[in-house]
Amino acid sequence: MAAKEIRFHGRGGQGAVLAARMLASAAAAEGKHVASFPMYGFERRGMPVVAFTRFSDEPIREKTQIYTPDCLVVIDPTLLNIKTLFDGLKPDGILILNSPKEFPEPPHPSVKRAAIINATQVALCEIGRDIPNTCLIGSLARATGWVSLESVLKGLADHLDGDLLKKNIRNAERGYEEVQVISW
Repeated sequence: MAAKEIRFHGRGGQGAVLAARMLASAAAAEGKHVASFPMYGFERRGMPVVAFTRFSDEPIREKTQIYTPDCLVVIDPTLLNIKTLFDGLKPDGILILNSPKEFPEPPHPSVKRAAIINATQVALCEIGRDIPNTCLIGSLARATGWVSLESVLKGLADHLDGDLLKKNIRNAERGYEEVQVISW
């Protein structure tokens, strides 16, 4: 598999940084080489946060931000209003989006496939809080096939335990099962 680069966009407190790390753990569970790191602006709850994950069958030497992602994971749908959100997305890009809305056409010309789920609603049901990150990782697994759901669930266990792990496993499973995948 060629290297895959994923850029996560969320707001402080929504779990974007943890989602990037959990995806890296899932890829590592499959024997891939991984790199994952955040980029913070203002370190406050509710402020935009960007996190990155790279994985490949080959060792990863690049340690920079991801400027040309294969996939964007947008945890907060209000971030779709940021003009630079889609900057650098490869022409056959994939969008994983937390949204209650349907999209009859791509939100950007580079988006060729989208996985859309109301991950906030799923998280409120399964976890009891608006932390939709694990639901979106399950959706990413389904939409891309880059990692298996089984590996995603193993990756969650690297970061969570007890009752919180159980709730997030169900959150990720529902993301995998209930996501709407659209190709344009």
